[in-house]
Amino acid sequence: MESCLLTQFTDLGLAEPLLRAIQGEGYTTPTPIQAAVIPTVLEQRDVIGIAQTGTGKTAAFVLPLLSRIHDMELTPQRAGCTALILAPTRELAAQIADSIRVYGKHMKPAVAVVVGGVKHNPQIKAMAPGVDVLVATPGRLLDHMDTGTIRLDGTSVIVLDEGDQMLDLGFVPAIRKVMAALPKKRQTMLFSATMPKPIRALAHDFLKDPAEVAVSAVSKPIDRIEQRVIHMPHSEKRDKLAELMADPAMDRSIVFTRTKRGADRVAEGLVKAGFGAAAIHGNKSQNQRERALRDFKQGRTTVLVATDIAARGIDIDDVSHVFNFELPNIPESYVHRIGRTARAGANGVAISFCDGTERQYLKDIERLTGITIAAEGEPQPFEKPPVPGANRQPRGDRNGRGNAPRKDGNAPSAARKPRRRKPRPAAAGR
Repeated sequence: MESCLLTQFTDLGLAEPLLRAIQGEGYTTPTPIQAAVIPTVLEQRDVIGIAQTGTGKTAAFVLPLLSRIHDMELTPQRAGCTALILAPTRELAAQIADSIRVYGKHMKPAVAVVVGGVKHNPQIKAMAPGVDVLVATPGRLLDHMDTGTIRLDGTSVIVLDEGDQMLDLGFVPAIRKVMAALPKKRQTMLFSATMPKPIRALAHDFLKDPAEVAVSAVSKPIDRIEQRVIHMPHSEKRDKLAELMADPAMDRSIVFTRTKRGADRVAEGLVKAGFGAAAIHGNKSQNQRERALRDFKQGRTTVLVATDIAARGIDIDDVSHVFNFELPNIPESYVHRIGRTARAGANGVAISFCDGTERQYLKDIERLTGITIAAEGEPQPFEKPPVPGANRQPRGDRNGRGNAPRKDGNAPSAARKPRRRKPRPAAAGR
């Protein structure tokens, strides 16, 4: 692991327009991941960054990427991009693009976002003249590459963000196809909260002598989060959630469920109980998801009910509480979930509900984090949990596009097997 002791953005070698933008946002001191990654990227080295959401990693790759484009006066080719950033979800792609526009406001880089769930034609028009930075999800990017409306043979830099989430969504085959279309001479950055073997193999195959930077182990939740678990039957969860939401200390909260249907049911129950709530998940249209996020950010709704996939990349300060209405069956997801609170130096509260089917999930979480979560209520009798994998998101279709939405915004359904017809008996005399 490499480290850097620089403590001011002015020491990192960034282009002057970027320093002005950073100062305008009120930042002077980089986070550890930024202090380590930015100079390394400016040296044009490949980078592996092991860091979870909330460490400032987006700025760690956006700032030096924009600085390189500014200093080298790189010009994109038609239908191409100078830099490509791959993200696992639409929300994360949109937030990365927003960061590029904020930090690049004195440079005005051309930025395009290419994601599923929206029409192709506006994306084709945006990409036609070429852009400085393209932010994309793998499935939709492959669609454009297949039809020739996006080309990558002139791309100088690629960033793979949230690598472990790419793996969970089944995007690794798609990423390999994208990487194969890039020039061999390029700079590659890979960021991931964890480094499972398939992601490590991806790094080995496509990065050259990378500098590896790691900050804050993913298995350790930050100390400013007060964690509690409440044992109860599943049938009591909705009433308990409404009771806790009525607490005057409740400011802005995110509620997590394991399934899309569960998210809708919880949101509907909260609305009926008089709370401003909205659900966000993969079956919502892009416009619905953007509106729900906008209303939540601007305070028109105070509760966002989300699945793990949809919530990945949501970077909103002032979330006072996180609720695990259902505990995740993947223990690392617990750390990602509760990390949505206690941002920007604030404190936060994470409350989990645990019924009999989730007791094993709780044990797995406590084993991963190395802590015993303060418990309330009587543990429910052990029940057989749902079938393993039944609540997981699909891991990708045969083309390696993960669960990327189709044009209608929904995940691809399984293909039906053709029926076999019995041969008709030959007619007499034939």
